[in-house]
Amino acid sequence: MEINSSSPKAGSPSSMFPAGSAPPLSPRSSSFSRRGSGAGSARFSKSLSGSPLKIGSEPIKQLIIPQFYFQNGRPAPISVKEECLTAIDEIFTGNEEGMKILDFKTVTKEICKLPSFFSTVLFKKIDTESRGVISRDAFVDYWINKNMITMDTATQIYNILKQPNQKYLTQEDFKPILKELLLTHPGLEFLQNTPEFQERYAETVIYRIFFYMNRGGNGRLTLRELKHGNLIDAMQQTDDEEDINKILRYFSYEHFYVVYCKFWELDTDHDFLISKENLIKYGNHALTYRIVDRIFSQIPRKFTSKVEGKMSYEDYVYFILAEEDKSSEPSLEYWFKCVDLDGNGILTANEMQYFYEEQLHRMECMTQEPVLFEDILCQMIDMICPQNDGFLTLKDFKGCKLAGHVFNILFNLNKFMAFESRDPFLIRQEREEPTLTDWDRFARREYIRLSMEEDAEDASNGSADVWDDSLDSSF
Repeated sequence: MEINSSSPKAGSPSSMFPAGSAPPLSPRSSSFSRRGSGAGSARFSKSLSGSPLKIGSEPIKQLIIPQFYFQNGRPAPISVKEECLTAIDEIFTGNEEGMKILDFKTVTKEICKLPSFFSTVLFKKIDTESRGVISRDAFVDYWINKNMITMDTATQIYNILKQPNQKYLTQEDFKPILKELLLTHPGLEFLQNTPEFQERYAETVIYRIFFYMNRGGNGRLTLRELKHGNLIDAMQQTDDEEDINKILRYFSYEHFYVVYCKFWELDTDHDFLISKENLIKYGNHALTYRIVDRIFSQIPRKFTSKVEGKMSYEDYVYFILAEEDKSSEPSLEYWFKCVDLDGNGILTANEMQYFYEEQLHRMECMTQEPVLFEDILCQMIDMICPQNDGFLTLKDFKGCKLAGHVFNILFNLNKFMAFESRDPFLIRQEREEPTLTDWDRFARREYIRLSMEEDAEDASNGSADVWDDSLDSSF
């Protein structure tokens, strides 16, 4: 019988500072089938289909496994690549010999879709030989051939900023983009004559980024942390918004102004370091000695200061962000470590009583009616609603909107009394602006106070000048 077969085919600021050294106010007050020749042939073919024996004329099939690993990531679809190449060709038209750094911002913004203040650092990332120009082919090789085009924005930024062979970002990696932001953003143009405050502004922005984003607290910002935060959106908004003070996350100049002026108020000897005696004066002596002792024991965070017993400006930024917004997770972690005396991860009644004792004593000294610890403990338990009534955990605090008030009860008398009085104005304000954080409200309130004092100081000096002139004319 013949057989046929086939086969399939990513205080007043002016008075606090020496003459001319105060930071300027801001200008403004994101199946195949087989066919045989007959029924017998079909039956015979079927009987051989599951047999390891093969018909001599049938070719051997090879299993082809598609590529699943790409060193630089999966290549872009052909249509996306062609569209990008067309846009690149248009921008590089007239720059056949290469594009200089001053002209590269268009590429950064329109091709890469990144904030314009990344142009310098991106340019230097591609111009590895420091020739001062980038050719069309060099950019295509970096952006398309190395598959940067297929990455999400966070991964693109991470790869652009990080140092070679590093798996994290440090504070130093953010300095180049802050430098370019200060040079190019219209909302920061007024700072160009005060380079010392440009530097302080950049430092403060970076410290704020690492306070909220670097959840490991080790100064090494990972790609995972970058993706889980809100920094990328804030950067895009900063690039699109001319008023820098509308970018409340990280970049607001007014927020920097408040942080820096509050620091200068405490740093009475202006050595740019804060002592324990300085910090106890914060917020009109709002904090207890016991909590300040815990801060200077470096329990919540190791100081970056090289001077023993002193807090650096960076340490202070972490402190004020934690103190003025106890609703944020980094803040809750900061203060939980302070109150957790034995460091076992739970807060017991004895630990909370240790801190509340000083609050109770202060209330008695101020002739305020004291609230016994037994009563306040019940109130705190009701606020937190812990899984176990015998102790409180960090998880309990993070799951409660009133968690910050518990810490105020324990060591900030001013905020404790303010919460007890329930100011109707503040309650209404919070309801009307639910997107603002406690830090946003604090910074706005303090900036208004500081700017009014500055205006009053200027008016006073101005009237004095007029008076002096009148005296001179009379003589």
